[in-house]
Amino acid sequence: MADYGKTKSSVAFYTVSSGNIFKDLGFPNPDEELAKVKLASKINRLITDKGMTQKEAAEFLGISRSKISDLRNGRLGKLTLELLFSFLGKLHYQVEIRVIPKSEYEPKETISIAQI
Repeated sequence: MADYGKTKSSVAFYTVSSGNIFKDLGFPNPDEELAKVKLASKINRLITDKGMTQKEAAEFLGISRSKISDLRNGRLGKLTLELLFSFLGKLHYQVEIRVIPKSEYEPKETISIAQI
């Protein structure tokens, strides 16, 4: 029988995040993965803001409905950064990448997306 309600003294161990979940989990290209997620998130928000269906978004971006489904559901493995950049261009946005000195408290790379 389980001891519900009783507390046991225990120590919780945790690791402080690097700020990049993909790096923390040991992905081979964590910076690229994080960049793709940020770009895809912005693209999905823009598509939603425009009130497009998946079919309309696929036609507008010039891709298949299965690729737009992958984009909408975070399955980004087959989507390149260049392709995501092109989607943003079609949505009248440009991508700016700044590389700044790494410090203990700041990310070393920043991706900004601005409407053109």
